[in-house]
Amino acid sequence: MVERMINMGYHAATDFIPQLTDCLARNFIWMTSCDSFHNVPFELLLSCVKHPCLTVDSEKHLCDSILLWLAANTIPYDLLNSTGDARLEIFTEIRTSLLSLPFAAGKRRCPLFSKFAERSVDAILSLATSSSFSLANILGGGDFSQLRIRLTECTKILDLSGCPQISLPLLLLSMLPFSYSVDTMLTKKLNQLPLKLERFNMDVSRIPWETFPVLTFEAVEVVDVSNCPMLHLEAAIECFSKSFPSLTTLKAAYTSNFRTMKLYQLLQRCPLLSNIDLTVESNPVIPAKVSVISSFPVVKLQISTSSNEETCPAVPTFHFSRRLSNITNLILEGRTDIYDSDLHNIAECCPSLCCINLNVCTSITDSGISVILLKCVGLHSIFACDTFFAHNCVLSLCRDISRFDGVAMKMEKNTNSLAYKLQILHIGGCKAISEITLLELISQLYRVRSLCLRETQLDDNSLYKFSGSSLEMLDVSDTKVSCHAVGHVVRRSPHLKCLIARGCRHLLKEESNILENSPALSYNCPVLYYELGKSCNLEEISLGWGFSFFSLEALRPAIKMLRTFIVGLGGSLGEDGLKLVPTFCPWLETLILYFQVISDSVVRNILETLKNLQVLALCYCFGEISSLSFQFSAPCLRKLKLERVTAQMTNDDLLTLAQNCMNITELSLLGCRRLNSESQDTISNGWPGLISLHLEDCGEVTAKGVTSLMNCQALEDLLLRHNGLGIDKNFIIRAASRMPLLRKVALDVCDAKDGDFDLPDFTDRRFLSIVKIARCNLKRRTLDSMKSGPCTTPVHAETLILTWDSEKLSRTVVKERL
Repeated sequence: MVERMINMGYHAATDFIPQLTDCLARNFIWMTSCDSFHNVPFELLLSCVKHPCLTVDSEKHLCDSILLWLAANTIPYDLLNSTGDARLEIFTEIRTSLLSLPFAAGKRRCPLFSKFAERSVDAILSLATSSSFSLANILGGGDFSQLRIRLTECTKILDLSGCPQISLPLLLLSMLPFSYSVDTMLTKKLNQLPLKLERFNMDVSRIPWETFPVLTFEAVEVVDVSNCPMLHLEAAIECFSKSFPSLTTLKAAYTSNFRTMKLYQLLQRCPLLSNIDLTVESNPVIPAKVSVISSFPVVKLQISTSSNEETCPAVPTFHFSRRLSNITNLILEGRTDIYDSDLHNIAECCPSLCCINLNVCTSITDSGISVILLKCVGLHSIFACDTFFAHNCVLSLCRDISRFDGVAMKMEKNTNSLAYKLQILHIGGCKAISEITLLELISQLYRVRSLCLRETQLDDNSLYKFSGSSLEMLDVSDTKVSCHAVGHVVRRSPHLKCLIARGCRHLLKEESNILENSPALSYNCPVLYYELGKSCNLEEISLGWGFSFFSLEALRPAIKMLRTFIVGLGGSLGEDGLKLVPTFCPWLETLILYFQVISDSVVRNILETLKNLQVLALCYCFGEISSLSFQFSAPCLRKLKLERVTAQMTNDDLLTLAQNCMNITELSLLGCRRLNSESQDTISNGWPGLISLHLEDCGEVTAKGVTSLMNCQALEDLLLRHNGLGIDKNFIIRAASRMPLLRKVALDVCDAKDGDFDLPDFTDRRFLSIVKIARCNLKRRTLDSMKSGPCTTPVHAETLILTWDSEKLSRTVVKERL
């Protein structure tokens, strides 16, 4: 289609070419998605990129498209000697200051784009780390076009995710008419916005918005400002309401400074909104999973609010109106600043709610959640894992919604209950639900497609009550179910795509219900895997106890299109079984192995054969692997976890790994005791776009401090434990200032050069939401060592956890090593 349009343009009159360019520029995303995109002439591509109506979702998308075209039209020799290619001038059209930080940092190893990427990272960090935003200082009072986000009349999606440089003044600048961007007085007003927000205690209603003549972009429907720590979301909502009247979807994940009480403002200003994502980092202190030693008093943050909000917490801080209720999907995952009163208000405001995600919202109760279930009768998707979801919630789900006087649970199937109509129910980790209550709930889940019951009181009696036939995903990990009961569900679920059953010890029990007339079934192949192989076409499977080589053989018909394969504790495929995995599952994207027998030949076979592999985790496996395992190029690999399987890894081995697996963004190494401080250079130079780095028990990596790792400026998650006594006392504060997207830090006092770490206050923490500091006790290894001197080994004692949400700082000490 693209080629036909191009041919028409070049064979028609010359004055048709501008019209063609205009059309392709406005539909640039469609053009780049076509198979023939690489055949577009360079002159036409350049004209499109320069066109004022160029429409892309983000600068990242534009950059990727140009790189794709150049890679298809440049010979390998030119890729290595790209400085003389005149076509590279097209990169100057990319507004590199507006690229996302992880993307720009990752492109520093791209031969074609490395110099531009370096400049981009410098510009992003300059904008993101400046104490006060000043357009004049940044550009010297010159042209602001490079700082204007691309918005046209055809823009439908605005993706600013991962851009720590995006602030309110910069956002407003992009919404103003171009002629206003050089107005000195207006520029001054933009620069004063952050100061006014501080002066007015973040009360955005007191900002004189009428002084900013923003444009309207009717086509914009989706805005993604996730991971934009500098953007004041409450103020940005005012901008969205004026410029994006058709906005239906707002993604603002990891915006911890947005207060849940301001949800009302969001709905009032953008009445067409139907999808909202306000996910934050999940609090690791989940009551059902940790043993709390002590909890410090909660410290309220000084960031609020106008005087009328400084009232008793028991009094609702806002009221909803039903006429504002267009919300169908609401994601509040991980938010500890949401309470039962907020759920009451949401239930009043959003009667049309279809999907709600409350995973790990640990401040709400069973009664609070039940209010949502009682009032939002259109709910078909509920995510409430690791909450206090319990008896009251089940009562609400199982009541007859056609009656107003009945909330009593009924033993018979109730086709008028909310449970009967549910499509998604995820209540994993909700251990307060009794076995009897769970049985009653499952008996009414007739239409459910996705069911997560991990770590609950689930047993065979409850699972046998399941009578649905639409199930596509089932998670029963760490429960008491057996092969018989899971097999019962599988037989009823021909559309099952995902089965997660790790940690189910009862699956190991000898299978007595083997079909006598099936010679394909051996003593070692329980009926569950036979049923799966006979009736399912799986995309994801996670198994442990009882899973063996024979089970894999039985599963073969069901795993031809498998994308995710996880084998955990209690499973034993053996080396022969692991060598068959790439043959049985050629489309695998994720492979995670715990406690399996591995070798270099196994890993080499996996990397050489599975061309689509993006995630590889080898954890606590038997046998060690060497650098020979990573001699093959794996450009698709994004996440790599090597835990207690590469004890002999050296700095040279790590360099080999970096050269062959260039695109890793998440790296976890545990037990690589031959590494030293020089490995920091290999990591920061080899993977400059890392967003997650875990190094534990890795020799002397931090014995001389943490220097080169600071160059991994896109990090969001950093764990450094037992890697050498050399980390400075102020490391947490320094890391937060150098890495503007950093949300999680985990350290151990054993590595503190001065015996302790400075804890950040509200200002110093920047974007941090979770800090974990473990502490060890030194214990003698053996009784004999007492005679020969102070030979000791560290043994974990406790972990201090600091968590920030939009309103408070919480400090907790737990027994677990989190």
